[in-house]
Amino acid sequence: MELLDVLMVIARIVLIGVFVVSGVAKLFDLEGSKRATASFGIPKPLADVGGVVLPFVEIGVAILLLFQSTTLIAGVVALILFLAFTAGMAIQLAKGNKPPCHCFGQLSTEPIGKHSIIRNAVLSAIAAYVVYRGLTGNPGPSFVRWMEGLSVFEWILLILLIVVGLVLAGVVWLLVHLLGQNGRLLVRMDSIEEALANADIAFGDDEDEEDDEDEDEGLPVGSPAPAFSLTGLYGETATLDSLRARGNPVMLIFSDPGCGPCNALMPDVGKFQRELSNKVTVALISRGDVDANKGKATEHGLSNVLLQKDNEIADLYGTMGTPTGVLITTDGLIATKAAPGGDAIRRVINQAAEGKIEKPVRVAAPAPKQPEVAPIPTTGAGSENIGKPAPVVELADLNGKTVKLADFKGQPTAVLFWNPGCGFCKRMEGDIKAWEANPPAGAPKLLIVSTGEVEANKAHGFKSTVVIDSGFNVGRSFGASGTPSAVLVGADGNVQSAVGVGAPSVLGILGSAPSAAAPSPAPAKAPAQAPKAPAGAAVGSAAPAISLNDLDGKPVTLNDFRGSDTA
Repeated sequence: MELLDVLMVIARIVLIGVFVVSGVAKLFDLEGSKRATASFGIPKPLADVGGVVLPFVEIGVAILLLFQSTTLIAGVVALILFLAFTAGMAIQLAKGNKPPCHCFGQLSTEPIGKHSIIRNAVLSAIAAYVVYRGLTGNPGPSFVRWMEGLSVFEWILLILLIVVGLVLAGVVWLLVHLLGQNGRLLVRMDSIEEALANADIAFGDDEDEEDDEDEDEGLPVGSPAPAFSLTGLYGETATLDSLRARGNPVMLIFSDPGCGPCNALMPDVGKFQRELSNKVTVALISRGDVDANKGKATEHGLSNVLLQKDNEIADLYGTMGTPTGVLITTDGLIATKAAPGGDAIRRVINQAAEGKIEKPVRVAAPAPKQPEVAPIPTTGAGSENIGKPAPVVELADLNGKTVKLADFKGQPTAVLFWNPGCGFCKRMEGDIKAWEANPPAGAPKLLIVSTGEVEANKAHGFKSTVVIDSGFNVGRSFGASGTPSAVLVGADGNVQSAVGVGAPSVLGILGSAPSAAAPSPAPAKAPAQAPKAPAGAAVGSAAPAISLNDLDGKPVTLNDFRGSDTA
């Protein structure tokens, strides 16, 4: 067989494999196929028909490629399909949209991008080669005719090889995805452990973990649900009051587009939103990239998708993991305990729709937790610098202006080492802003020395001066090894504390530093001295005269006893 014939066989096998996988995967997810077709701008009635017809067309093309006489027709249809797919993707990308690909059903739900265009261009070239060979009268051998000459044993062997090949392909695909996921988890765990180590936070033992698991997550049942205002996927603004305006209980589901259990829950969330809209208002509070969330919303037909910047709304509601659901009554109270996990969320939504959730008794909102504050550190990292002149700090602020630590001389200054990508920094951001809004009496000035990009730091909106130290060189010169950490510099420019690591120590430095040397307290006034007892009479001197009344009132003098010894 010549090289061109070999290439033709390979091209047909590749196209057969692509169309079989694509068509079968779409058949197992026809609803997703319909939604994906509609996401490319096709009217819904046509998208519903196209989403069902397309997988059968793809499987038909794969079958036609098996026969020599129909290879040309199959190649032409395949080329038209690939060109149509490519044109649709290019149009959506030009509009700034990134709908989910769904080219291989649930096997490919990521948003389209340049990689999608490149893949379709390669497949279009393969289909074009098949068409060209078909037009020149060289469509290659008929796979079916070749199989007609096989014996029973050869048929059994062929089927076994196909089954083994499919199993191996499935195992390889699964291993690749598991290894990738495992790698991402390990990288995340390493980052968490490093952050914990930088913050001097030790891991608890197993008993502590079990105790933590027994604690209820979320706000107390019956407490007022915290108000919020968030932006949706298309720039709209939604509040808790607007979600409650329909007069239904509101189910808030905290999610993340990179969370596997969240993605598994999304088809049911879309179904709940469509079928139970007159009984329960289901809203998704997600985070991350807008396009990634748009892709998920389009794929599963989601509405009421709102985005928080990080975890600020989840923190208000006391939830920790994703997915987690919180049900809110029509009058704005927490209706149930937080529902962690897909099964718990489904159960609460169904119970709310059936009216089986009892109305809670209103309770007072929990008092805001006061941040822990530690004393100013005098030992540990950087303690050897106490009393010495502070290292030179000369860095550009967020507007490009050069700022020097020497400019703060004459007043105590807390130098805070920050990282906008640090989870522990994000958690204490509210504490820093609260301190800026109402610093305690005698608090120092604040200079924030941060890493990261200027825009990421501007997003925090700190009132204090922020300078950029990308290499963390200034932090190391003070003895700091991580973020958040801080050190106090006195009005004279000398270091007055060791490096405080973690939120409690940082807040201690911000809240406890004196603005000036306090005057010594006035000495306490000495109590008035008691009168001195009279000195006793000297031996040999005359006895003092005494004249007193006896018990009958008769005067008696010492002279009456003169001439006798008297005691």
